[in-house]
Amino acid sequence: MEDKKRIIVIDSSILIHRAYHALPPLKNKKGELVNAVYGFFLIFFKAIKEFQPNYIAAIFDMPSPTFRHLAFKDYKTTRPPTPANLTSQIPKIKTVLKKFGIAVFGKKGFEADDLIGTVSRLALNENNNNLEVFILSCDLDTLQLVGKSVKVYALRKGFSDMILYDKQAIAERFRLAPENLVDYRALKGDPSDNIPGVAGIGEKTAISLLRDFGSLDNLYRELKESTLKAQKIPVATKKKLIENEDKAWLSRDLSVIKQDVPINFHLRDCGFNHYDREKAAEVFEGLGFRSLISKLP
Repeated sequence: MEDKKRIIVIDSSILIHRAYHALPPLKNKKGELVNAVYGFFLIFFKAIKEFQPNYIAAIFDMPSPTFRHLAFKDYKTTRPPTPANLTSQIPKIKTVLKKFGIAVFGKKGFEADDLIGTVSRLALNENNNNLEVFILSCDLDTLQLVGKSVKVYALRKGFSDMILYDKQAIAERFRLAPENLVDYRALKGDPSDNIPGVAGIGEKTAISLLRDFGSLDNLYRELKESTLKAQKIPVATKKKLIENEDKAWLSRDLSVIKQDVPINFHLRDCGFNHYDREKAAEVFEGLGFRSLISKLP
C-alpha cells in the first residue's frame, strides 16, 4: 500500500503572535525587531522535521473586517490592537517563505481559520484522500476540523511543548468528539474572541449537556418538547439556556469554520520538494539568525 502524502497547513498569523509575545525583543543589524520572524521559523523547521511534508500551505489573516464582524459588531473587540512592530515583521516572514517556495493564502472578509478549513478540504478532495493534513497552530478553534485524515499539531507552551490532536486526544481532553466542539463553544462562549455563549454555562456544564444530548439542536429541541431527559436539567441551568438561546445560536454561527471559501487552490502549487538552500541561508544571515541556518531542512 502506498504511503500517504502529507501537507502542513500553517496557521501563520497566530504563530507569529505567539512568537512575538514569547520571545525577547531580538533585533537585526538595522535595528529592526525580528523576534516574531525567528520564532515563526523555529516552529516551522520543527514541524518539517517532525512530519517530512510533501506539501506546505501558509495561511494569513488579512487586515480587514470579516463576515463575523458584520454579523456581530462586538466580535473580538476585547482584543488589544496589534503592535506596529509585530505587523512590520509579517512581510519579512512572507519573503522568507517565498524563498522556500511556500504557497501563501489569505482572503479579505475571512479569517485564517476559514482558509485553513478550505485548504484542508480541497487538498483532501484533490488527492483522492491519499493525503494526511497536519494543521500547525496554537489556536484550539481548529480542533473542530480534526477527522480521519486531519490532525492539529499545536503549541502548548514555549516552542518545544507540542501536542498532536487526533480524535482520541480530543476525547481525552474534552470528553467530546471534534464535531461537538462548535456546540461546546456556543454554550460556554469564548472570551478571547468575545463570543458570548450562554451566560453562566461553564466548561463542565457544557460538556455534560453535550454528552447527554449530543448536539445544540437536540438540546433545544428536547427543552422545547420538555422531554423526560430535559426535565432532569437543573432549573437554574434550564433558565440560563432558555433566556440566552439567541446568543447560543449566534455563538455557534460565529464559531463554525467555513470550508468553502472561494480561493484558487491546486495541491501541486504547494509542493515542498526543493528550494535554494544557499539563498535561504543568505536571508537568515541577513536577519542575524545564524543559529537557524543549521536547522535548514
